Amino acid sequence: MRLPFPGVGPYLENPEFWSEVHNRLMVAIADSLSPRLRPKYRVAIEKRVYTISTNDSEESLLVGIADVAVFPGVSAAPPVRSSGQSTATLPIQVAVPIPEEVQERYLEIREVASGRVITVVEILSPKNKRSGEGRAAYEKKRQQILSSATHLIEIDLLRGGTPMPLLGALPPMTYYILVSQANQRPRADLYPFTLQDSIPIFTVPLVAGEATPEVDLQVLLHEVYDRASLDLVIDYRQPPFPNLSAEDAGWADQLLKQQGLRD
Repeated sequence: MRLPFPGVGPYLENPEFWSEVHNRLMVAIADSLSPRLRPKYRVAIEKRVYTISTNDSEESLLVGIADVAVFPGVSAAPPVRSSGQSTATLPIQVAVPIPEEVQERYLEIREVASGRVITVVEILSPKNKRSGEGRAAYEKKRQQILSSATHLIEIDLLRGGTPMPLLGALPPMTYYILVSQANQRPRADLYPFTLQDSIPIFTVPLVAGEATPEVDLQVLLHEVYDRASLDLVIDYRQPPFPNLSAEDAGWADQLLKQQGLRD
């Protein structure tokens, strides 16, 4: 089953689905590149680990973290007051920040002979685009790469949150793919696109003078959608999260009606 949208499906950004989409897409990119890069290079799936605190239910919702733990068979009961106990001494229900370890996957293309990291491929997560530990951890890693001899590919398929900093005049865009070659910095190639566009094909830089393989992320995203059977769990009768602009909402409504996914 293919995505009902020509590019990025806005329903995939829902925290209920995004983590799975992110992980599957990282593997799909690695599997697509590996046969074309061997034996000189291998594509490794790495992880960045940091700790956050779930401070409020809104933050938990936006980044896909449960804000309470529910234990089956245990129900909350109001405190029992003894006959001589003042109401002022009764406890009230509060929530406490819960530390959570976060693991974010990314790709490293490594030269087999030297072990050198040639290119890093990142797909942004909601935590990267919101203030807090997730953004701080990613921005630190981003700056390290941009200050090194390693190429960076940064893929933003999320409408929510604050985009990563880019310099210069930028076109209107909902999503982007950034290809920053170490030998061309501070210049970089930006592939901007909107909800109504297909995802552009981009190239993966390697060592200077070598052929650069292409990645068709649109094809890979359709495959991820199909293999994950997301069509069975996404309710296209409901609006996506986050909400669309009025223009995009009208366009999406007509598109979904044409495919019989809305009345």
